[in-house]
Amino acid sequence: MRKKIIKGAMMTLGYLLSPLSWWNDLFFNIPLAYGFAFLFGLISQKLFFPMMVFGYLLTNVLGFMLMHHGAKGFFLSKSDKYTRRELKKDLIFSLLYTVLIVFLLKMGWLRFPTEYFK
Repeated sequence: MRKKIIKGAMMTLGYLLSPLSWWNDLFFNIPLAYGFAFLFGLISQKLFFPMMVFGYLLTNVLGFMLMHHGAKGFFLSKSDKYTRRELKKDLIFSLLYTVLIVFLLKMGWLRFPTEYFK
């Protein structure tokens, strides 16, 4: 029972981070990636853009991985290892969504916090 609760929580957290719902970016992925990029932007503002993209990609990949691993453990009695094929598929989907974030950054809709007040 404890294992099912943990795997169910992993699956839920993974869904919240994955790009499978239209609202998750607004409430989870972009704020997490923005905060991640902000920390690097304090070191150098030139790091803000690449770290925003990397942080966003990281949240999506982590979401897919958590959701997949949690679902396998929740619905199957035996949890298999996370395969390279599954990782490759998760990376491809995450890269497609990352292209959208790069577009938002390039258009200037997302930028370093101090630039909003200039």
